[in-house]
Amino acid sequence: MLDKEAETFLAAVRAANRPEYSTIGAAGARQLYKETRGAVTPEAPEMSEIDNIAAPGPHGPIPLRYYRPAGVDRKEPIPVLVFYHGGGWVIGDLDTHDVACRLLANESRCAVVSVDYRMGPEHKFPAAVEDAYAAAHWVAGEATALRVDASKLAVGGDSAGGNLAAVVALMARGKRKDGDETAPKIGYQLLIYPATDMAMTTESHRKFAKDHLLTRAAMDWFQEQYLNGTADREDWRASPLRAKSLAGLPPAYVLVAGNDPLRDEGEAYAEALKKAGVPVAFREFPGQVHGFVVLGKVMPQAGQAIAEMGTALKLAFGQG
Repeated sequence: MLDKEAETFLAAVRAANRPEYSTIGAAGARQLYKETRGAVTPEAPEMSEIDNIAAPGPHGPIPLRYYRPAGVDRKEPIPVLVFYHGGGWVIGDLDTHDVACRLLANESRCAVVSVDYRMGPEHKFPAAVEDAYAAAHWVAGEATALRVDASKLAVGGDSAGGNLAAVVALMARGKRKDGDETAPKIGYQLLIYPATDMAMTTESHRKFAKDHLLTRAAMDWFQEQYLNGTADREDWRASPLRAKSLAGLPPAYVLVAGNDPLRDEGEAYAEALKKAGVPVAFREFPGQVHGFVVLGKVMPQAGQAIAEMGTALKLAFGQG
């Protein structure tokens, strides 16, 4: 059952009769997504520091945005969250998730480094994965210059970004097992309604296929832009739920929305982590829809979710 605010918002979206992303192409979808952010995004809070920087990537510089929370000593090494924005690996950027990153930084008392990874259809899988890992690796290596504590490094993101965060944690674990001492020591995962299985066969995918913010038509289109073909769905770098083992991964906070096609696969990933011995805080917002965390201007529970995530990060890194 939808919360009142979610129901009202969905009704407004339907009344606006926006075109399906698949009908306007990637460039049009990106523009439409950006244009609609102002009506749903809360005011941007003040920060002690914001800087647009870049990390070297496998195919050129990766744009990043560095956030330092308000009221924190500018020289003190603080925990850091490497954040990957949502948008189906096709839309979204540093600007669309700017306020969310500010809020997370202030609530968690962590620095946040937001990553503008390459996206489809121009850059197919696994380009986004390669950039996501390269950014986390660079942040860990540049901890002194960034004034962050590399021993208190988290990865996180929403939707497609949650997928990338989960995959980066798996990659870092694997590289460290293989003896790569430069691999980042990831201490926490913040997975916000993450996509974890490209098969999209769960009950929540069936139940919420239409008339929600994230539709089955949109998800099919996102996959077509991102993946090289259906065979990529089997790759754990696209579907982290299919990894052979989740043992040894960092503790996680997994958030899902009750009226979201991705609900079941997010819950399944949380359960798989628990079964593998990974500490997990699982949180469902039963009346909410996919994407609500970045809709704080119209969804009061977005602020509650961000406050809870901030607390989880503080506790994880001994800041609480």
